[in-house]
Amino acid sequence: MTSVASVVDAINAFGLVAIAYFALLNANYLLIHVLALWELRSRSREASWEPPYDELGSPFLPGIAILVPAYNEAATIEESVRSFLTLEYTEKEIIVVNDGSTDGTLAELQSAYDLVEMDAEIPFDVPSEPITAVYRSMTHENLTVVDKANGGKSDALNAGLWLTDKELFCAVDADTIIDRDALLKVVTPFLERPETIVASGGTVRVANQCTVEHGQIRDVRMPTNPVVGLQVMEYLRAFYSGRLGLDRLRSLIIISGAFGVFKTDLAREIGGYREETVTEDFEFVVRIHRHLVETGQEYAVEFVPEPVAWTQVPETLSVLGRQRRRWYRGMVETLVMHRDMIGRPKYGRVGLYALPFFLFVETIGRLMEGLGYLLLVPLVLLGLTEPYVFAIFFLLTSVFGVGLSWFSIYSEVSTYRRYGSVWQTVLLLWYGTVENIGFRQWKAYIAWRGLFEYLAGVDSWGRMERSGFESHDRDPEDSAEAGKSGDPSEAGKDPEVEQ
Repeated sequence: MTSVASVVDAINAFGLVAIAYFALLNANYLLIHVLALWELRSRSREASWEPPYDELGSPFLPGIAILVPAYNEAATIEESVRSFLTLEYTEKEIIVVNDGSTDGTLAELQSAYDLVEMDAEIPFDVPSEPITAVYRSMTHENLTVVDKANGGKSDALNAGLWLTDKELFCAVDADTIIDRDALLKVVTPFLERPETIVASGGTVRVANQCTVEHGQIRDVRMPTNPVVGLQVMEYLRAFYSGRLGLDRLRSLIIISGAFGVFKTDLAREIGGYREETVTEDFEFVVRIHRHLVETGQEYAVEFVPEPVAWTQVPETLSVLGRQRRRWYRGMVETLVMHRDMIGRPKYGRVGLYALPFFLFVETIGRLMEGLGYLLLVPLVLLGLTEPYVFAIFFLLTSVFGVGLSWFSIYSEVSTYRRYGSVWQTVLLLWYGTVENIGFRQWKAYIAWRGLFEYLAGVDSWGRMERSGFESHDRDPEDSAEAGKSGDPSEAGKDPEVEQ
């Protein structure tokens, strides 16, 4: 009996520690959300002013290479490339890197854009798996397609990175549609502070069930699939609250792999993207911070909320679970890889705030929450602990989470209003509730599975299925057929969805 009482006392003590822990975490979250709303409203007002000059005609626009790693993306690649070709930006080139696809990705590109193989050999070594062929489009002179052996997303990005001569590059996912003016907006920080800005990122939203016409999102819909709807809410909070709040604190260490712009020379200087992690975009930005601090350079990384890229997200819990376990493993990998930066004043706010935030909030916090449900619920049901302990724990995790989700919805409704109808707002409020009561607890379980996979040395990307965009430009039967082929393998190095 003594041992049982000791275990119960230990669990009760854990409950009190968890309550204190989440009280501190929530104060942190609230600070980030308030700062994000402040910044978002300020940026929204600035965006409404007409510039006194023609942005497209500016002689100072830096050249940008849009790098598109593609592995088995036949379902979406044509629409995505069309989106990139129609972007309002004069100094751009599109480099699609077909990373050893086994479906019809290359055939789709050849059919849609009249590709012709170039005879000239590449005059220098490219740090990637062997390049089989390089194609140029006969209809779009700024479109290049690189066909290479499979090496993973990092390897594909590095191939494009070493083949461009543009000053900047924009890393995007192959299942992404970018708003026509988004590139002009995301490059604005480079125009305003060319000496210090080294990277900028824009907002990513969910494209599932939105209608695509001529490479652009024309009809923004709230999805009927609840798994997708929950992710709409997640992305809304992650970008309009999380990223923007961290940007305000000058602690931004994630720029989405689906839409980010970087200095090309700097990327090459630090060795490009690493293959040792399954969330290469996160590690890449942390390494940029590290390099620039250690070399004593003044720099800034910025998030720009108005430019929007639209990406497809998983439509089933099984696929979503695989994706989120991978994200969690990648976060742990990056924190372990750069553990000597954590808490070091030398690295400024990145070392003293951003990395500790991801360690204690995003990594340990999820594990503690899952443990809290696992330990406290049985004790309450058995009458071995006071119900108020679990009630406070639930209030600080799930109920407070609903409040933060609704806070993010207010940020959206009071500024850009991409989901503008009353019904869409009601649906967002519903998803903001369900996400924290049910879905959140499932994600805590996923975090524990991700940790076990990391400890077991699992390095697979998992299967990521594409449904294809709903388009007015192609026959519905063609879209459905293309969707069947966009199915990445279980191999360990395939393209990732945004972090």
